Amino acid sequence: MRSLRRHQGRPLVAFDGVDDVDAAQALVGATLSVARDAVTMAADEYFDDDLIGCQLVDEDGTALGTVRAVEHHGAQDVLVVGERRAMVPLVRAFVRAIDVDAKRITVALPPGLLDPAAAEEA
Repeated sequence: MRSLRRHQGRPLVAFDGVDDVDAAQALVGATLSVARDAVTMAADEYFDDDLIGCQLVDEDGTALGTVRAVEHHGAQDVLVVGERRAMVPLVRAFVRAIDVDAKRITVALPPGLLDPAAAEEA
């Protein structure tokens, strides 16, 4: 790697031997990896691996399920929770706190988001 800088919030990387559009085109679809400790993140940013395995709890501390995956969609990222693979949008409206050290994500969810039957009861 020749250089790395941020441009409009994204990393812009220059590689030795990649000096024109054709050479860059050959890298489309390639996987680029960076050492975890080389990444600087904001206070409200997390690696997917940090969230997977976290216990989702409501504001009373009641366990709701375990985060099995994180999916990235156009509108927002989504936590995939529990055996039923319920999808919880990773947005401030629902997520109250994330503590990766304690492996705990506190949420306030509308009825039925995790269990459709609960929506019918509400």
